[in-house]
Formats: sequence, C-alpha cells, structure tokens
Amino acid sequence: MSWTVIDSPVGALRIVENDGAITQIEFSPFPSVGESHDGRPRGDRDDNNPLLVEAARQLRAYFDRDLKEFDLPLAPVGSEFQQQVWKALREIGYGETSSYGDIAHRLGKSNAASRAVGLANGRNPIPIVIPCHRVIGANGTLTGYAGGLDRKQTLLEIEQDALF
Repeated sequence: MSWTVIDSPVGALRIVENDGAITQIEFSPFPSVGESHDGRPRGDRDDNNPLLVEAARQLRAYFDRDLKEFDLPLAPVGSEFQQQVWKALREIGYGETSSYGDIAHRLGKSNAASRAVGLANGRNPIPIVIPCHRVIGANGTLTGYAGGLDRKQTLLEIEQDALF
C-alpha cells in the first residue's frame, strides 16, 4: 500500500493504491498521514510507484481536458449496495449528469432508494475516477458533494468546457 499527492484545479489530491489497484483519492485537507478517512492505514508515500504515476498522468490529462475515460484498476472498499452504486456511476458518460433517482432506477429500485443512493454516492472513496460529481438533484441543482460544491462545480465545468 502506498500513496502520492498531485496538484489539481480542485486542490491537492492524495491517490492511494493497494495490491495493484487504486483504492482512494482524497481531497485536501487530508487526514493524518498514517490513516485514511475511514481509519485504515495507508502505507508510505511512493511517488515512483508505476500505478500511482499512471493514475497521476491520467488525472492530469483529465484536468487538461485530454482524457474522457479513465483506465485504471480500481478496488473501492464498500458494501454490496455501495459497489452497485459506484458501478452505476461509472456508466454516466463524460459531460453528462444523472439524478439520484435515475441511479436508483438503473439499479432496479424505486425513487424511495434515492436517499440510499445519495449516501452511497457520498461514500465513494475514488472521486473523479468514479464520477460521483456527475450526480445532481432531480431538479438539476447541484447537491451535496463530499469534496464540497465548489469542487463539484469545477469538475462539471471542466467536462462541459471540453465538450464545446
């Protein structure tokens, strides 16, 4: 398990890998160096780890509007329902948005599951790559984002700008 930090238009990002897969991307301010937001140890900084180098390259290309789809091994840790939601998030296309209700329906659930989808969305440990920023309110408004609404707005603007 190791990690690196890169600068980005949404602030510093800490990228964490474990056993050859990306497990977390964290927004600053970061938790203490030894632990992640969920209290698990994260290992040592390794700016030369080939997977972290590639993840950093892809993230920079995304921010430069040169990359629309990430190709990285991912291993987010979560419940079965959270995994289903995070898989559905990866199906939202670059520059597109979806509502919590839309995601619930994709999973075969009713609108009543929208809140659970929202909670799973908020627990996404690999933001940007698993594009939870693409989920908005049913009325088209920006709703909560673990990284803050300013970051969500910036990410959506990057994608919109790249499309035009």
